[in-house]
Amino acid sequence: MDKLKELDSKRLLVFVDIQSSLFAECYPQLNWQQLNARIHGQLPDGRMISGLDVTYLAWKLVGKGWVYAPLRWWGIKWFANWCYVFFARHRYRISYLLTGEKRLAESQICSPCEVKRR
Repeated sequence: MDKLKELDSKRLLVFVDIQSSLFAECYPQLNWQQLNARIHGQLPDGRMISGLDVTYLAWKLVGKGWVYAPLRWWGIKWFANWCYVFFARHRYRISYLLTGEKRLAESQICSPCEVKRR
């Protein structure tokens, strides 16, 4: 996330902390459990995408899509998606095993309500 923020010189990406106490108030229509299960992104037209599609698009928007493009190729996509779902389901446990630190969420970038008004 930090690298994406650093590379996003055109400010095309907006990060929202779903752990924020304001989240449910600002986005009552979104299901927190679904959002917490895997990464989600909202396109300018309002459509929601999730998983590696979000990861690929975010890196593409900062000019590094080629790094993740192979994960969207036919024949690799299904396996990459399976690995992502496994990782997403166990990410807190994996993070703890790798770092020894409990993690709840990324630090808040901006208030969810601020993002909604943009």
